Amino acid sequence: MLSLKKFTKILLGVIFCAAIVCSLSVMRVYAAPDDEYYIGGFPAGFVLNTQNVEVIGMCEISTENGTVCPAREGGIKSGDIIKKLNDIEITSASKLTEALSEDFSKYNLLVSRAGEIMEINLTPAIDKLNGRKKLGLLVKDSINGIGTITYIDKTNNKFGSLGHPVNDESGKVVAINGGCLYGCSIYDVKKGLRGNPGELKGFFDNSQMLGVIKENTRCGIFGDVSKDFDVSHLTRVKMGSVSEATIGKAYIYSTLNGDSCDKYEISIVKVDATNKDNRNYVIKINDKRILEKAGGIVQGMSGSPIIQNGKIIGAVTHVFVNDPTRGYGISIDNMTSSY
Repeated sequence: MLSLKKFTKILLGVIFCAAIVCSLSVMRVYAAPDDEYYIGGFPAGFVLNTQNVEVIGMCEISTENGTVCPAREGGIKSGDIIKKLNDIEITSASKLTEALSEDFSKYNLLVSRAGEIMEINLTPAIDKLNGRKKLGLLVKDSINGIGTITYIDKTNNKFGSLGHPVNDESGKVVAINGGCLYGCSIYDVKKGLRGNPGELKGFFDNSQMLGVIKENTRCGIFGDVSKDFDVSHLTRVKMGSVSEATIGKAYIYSTLNGDSCDKYEISIVKVDATNKDNRNYVIKINDKRILEKAGGIVQGMSGSPIIQNGKIIGAVTHVFVNDPTRGYGISIDNMTSSY
């Protein structure tokens, strides 16, 4: 089962609805209100290649003199972010491997721990099986999770999703080195309760690559959809501006089972076109099917397109922690003009 906690961020009584991300290149598409996009609403597996190399554990190295772990003995801890090794900037696991292959007898690591930068000196061990220098580090340079595609611009082979960024533990937008978008199928839903947000549970289909991720922005994750992506099963609608949105009935497209979305009735209860946090809509779930199965908005639904009067006007982004039937949405204007 996929770990979805990486993409969870609680803030001021609301929670991001990406099970991705989860706290994840510039797509220069500035949509006019009469542009037409294909509605998403289906889940996807997001794999974001970050620019941070994080220590997730340590292991013993078998040497001629027994087993050792230079990283543990030198004071490295899980959660440390490796910034530099002997003045070589480390931005990926492969870059770390490359730096370790250099002819150094000792290593000076610059690491970030809970926001504090510190230096740690390590002497590598020689693996008796292959003669390679090792520190006994287990690291990762990517994060993954489940989210919802908002729209497909098939003319330019672009996609937009989530409606909010994937953030790090400090709340900053995670810098990425691209990533991949995969097919995903939802197999279960953890029902949301007051004070206890629910989530979609799904699995990636690594054989079905839907596209490449280019950018993690304040308004969502964007990138290029595969040229052979089939849109024949999707609905094409016009783009609607937040200025056209009204209080009252609307719909979202989302997926609670499998990989095919359904249309669900909601109400827009507030419109705030200039909200600085991109919380342009307050929405309420009315559809009994969502309420009975999910309790309302749950993690993984982030990016579900909001449709009113036959136009796409935005996407779901957050759920109210103390009322899962309500949440926030971002305007489509902000999604398509801020990256």
